[in-house]
Amino acid sequence: MGLRPLIRRGRAVFRRIKLDQVEAATSSSVDADVSRTTVEPEKSHDREAQTPPADSETVVATNGKGVAPVPYDELQTGVRDVEALAETWSKGALIAVFINIWFLYFVYAFVSSVNGSLYSYVASSFQQHSLSSLPTQLSDAFSAACFIPVAKVLDTWGRPQGFALMSCCATIGIILMASCNSFAVYCAGNIFFYMGFGGMEYCVDVITADMSQLKNRGLAYAFTSSPFIITAFAGPKVADEFYYQVSWRWGYGAWAIIFPCFAAPLYFTLKWNLNEAKKQGKIVREESGRTLPQSIWHWFIEFDFIGVLVFTAGLVLFELPFDIASEAPNGWGTGYIIAMIVVGFSMLFFFAIWERYLAPKPMMDFTFLTDRTVIGACLLDATYQLSNYCWSMYFANFLQVVNDLSITTSGYVTNVFDVVSGLLLLGVGWVIRRTGYFRWLLYIAVPLYIFAQGLMIYFRRPDQSVGYQVMCQIFISIGGAVFIIVEQLAILAAVDHQYVATALAMLNVVGTIGDSAGITISTAIWTNTFEPALQRYLPESALSDIDNIYENIEAQLSYPVGSAARIAIQKAYSYAQVRMLAAGLGVMGLGLIWTFVIKDINLKKIKQVHGTIW
Repeated sequence: MGLRPLIRRGRAVFRRIKLDQVEAATSSSVDADVSRTTVEPEKSHDREAQTPPADSETVVATNGKGVAPVPYDELQTGVRDVEALAETWSKGALIAVFINIWFLYFVYAFVSSVNGSLYSYVASSFQQHSLSSLPTQLSDAFSAACFIPVAKVLDTWGRPQGFALMSCCATIGIILMASCNSFAVYCAGNIFFYMGFGGMEYCVDVITADMSQLKNRGLAYAFTSSPFIITAFAGPKVADEFYYQVSWRWGYGAWAIIFPCFAAPLYFTLKWNLNEAKKQGKIVREESGRTLPQSIWHWFIEFDFIGVLVFTAGLVLFELPFDIASEAPNGWGTGYIIAMIVVGFSMLFFFAIWERYLAPKPMMDFTFLTDRTVIGACLLDATYQLSNYCWSMYFANFLQVVNDLSITTSGYVTNVFDVVSGLLLLGVGWVIRRTGYFRWLLYIAVPLYIFAQGLMIYFRRPDQSVGYQVMCQIFISIGGAVFIIVEQLAILAAVDHQYVATALAMLNVVGTIGDSAGITISTAIWTNTFEPALQRYLPESALSDIDNIYENIEAQLSYPVGSAARIAIQKAYSYAQVRMLAAGLGVMGLGLIWTFVIKDINLKKIKQVHGTIW
C-alpha cells in the first residue's frame, strides 16, 4: 500500500474521531441545558454562558484581571441560595430587607453608643478602672477568631443561619453584662457581646453585598450605616439617664429585649423568600443518599473543619498574651505567655500551609490572598485600627476629667465620628457610584488623618478648649470614614461573589487584630505613664488615695475642678494621652504606603451579582 492511501485513511479516521467528539459535546450540552431548564425555567444560572464578549464594557470577572467567575454548579450552597433568592424575589422584598437592615443598625448603633459611655463606670464599680479596656481586648481576640468560621457558615449553610447564630450570641452577651456580679463575668459578657454584634454586623455586610451592584455598594453601606448619625446624640443621653436615674445594668438589659425584636424579622424574611425560590424551582436539594457517618464526613470537608479549628485556636492563642501579659506573674517572661505565643504562631503557620496545599475545600482561592488590592486593603485597615485604638479607649475619660464634661457631653464629642462619617459616607458613596473609582479618595483621607492626629497631640492638654478637640475629631472622622468604605469596596472588587463572605471576614480579622494591638499598646502606655505621673503631680494630701484614684473614675471626678488634686490628675491624663497619640501617629504613617499598593479598579466594569438587586 502506498503512502497516500495511508494518509487519506488517517485523515478519514481523524475526521470521524472529531465528529464523534463534537456530537458527544453537543449531546452533553443539550442534556445539561434541558436539565437546567427543568430546574430553572426562566433564567439560566450558568454564569459562564452569560460572559459578555471581550470588547464589552462589562467585565464579569471581579478581580480586574479578566479571570472567569466560578461556575454556578461549583458555588457553595449558601452562595447558590442567595443568588437564586435575588433572581426570584420582588423589589418590594428587597426594599423591605434594606429597611429592616437600617433599623437593625439603628439598634446596634444605640447599644454600642450606650456601652461606649458606660464601660468605664462598670469597670470602676468593680474597682478595675485601669483595666477598663481589658474586656474589649479579650473580646477582640475571640471576635477576630470567629469571622472565618462564620464565613464558612454563611457559605456552607446559608446567610439566615449565620445571622441567627450571631444574633443569639449578641443577646447572650447583653444578658451576661446586665446580670454580672464580678469583673470576670463582665469580661465574659463582653466577649459574647462583641462576638455577636461584630458577627451580626459582618453578616449584614455580606447580605448587603449580595443585594447590591458593586458600583452602588458604597452607597448601600452608607445607607445602612446612617443610623449612627442619630444614636451619636441619643446614645450618650440615654446612657446618662440609665446610670443616674435607673442603673447601668438596665442600660444593657433593655437591649436584650429590644434587639431580638429587630433581628427576627430579617431572619424570617430571608427564610421566607428562600422557600419561595424553592417553590419556583430555583433551589433544588437532591437526595444525597449518604449515611449518617458519610453526611458527617461530607460536612466536615465542606466546612473545612480542620482549617477553621486550627485558625480559630491559633489566633486566640496568639492574641490573648498581648491582652493578659500585664496581669501575668512575670509579665512577658511568664512561661504560659511565651508558650501561647509560640503555639499560636505555629498553628497559624500550619493553617496557611493547610489552606494552600492540603485542604480539600479551602476557604478561599489562594491567588486572591496574593492580590495586591486584597493585601493593601487589609494592611490599611490594620494600620488605621491600630492607630485609632492607641488613644481612643481613654478619650472619653479624658474629656470628663480634664474638660469637666458630663457622660452625655463627652459622648457627643467621642461620637462626632458617627455623625460626620454618617453624612459623609452618603456623599462618598454617590461620588464612587458616578465615577466608578475609589483609590483617589485615599490621597485626601490619609494625609488629612495624619494631620489631624498630629494636631491632637498639641491640643490634648488641660488648658486647651474642648472646641479644638471637636475640630480634630471632625478631621479624623473624614479620613476614617473614607478608609472604611474604600477598604470594603477594594477587597470586594478583587474577588468573585463566591468569596465575598471570606474576603470580608479576612478584612474584619485583620482589622480586629489591629485594634486589639492598638488597645494593648494603649493599655501598656497607660499603666506605665498614668500612675507614675500621679505620683509626681499629686499633692501630699492626696497621695494616700492614689490607688483609688488610679482604679476608679468616680474618685477622679470627686475632686473639685481647680483643686490641686484635680489639676494633678488632669496633668497625668495629658501626659499619658500625648504619648498614646504619638504612638498612633507613628503607626499611621504606613497608611501612605498601603494607598499605593491598592489597585484602582473601575467598579462600573464589574458584574458580580445578578437578579433584583440595588
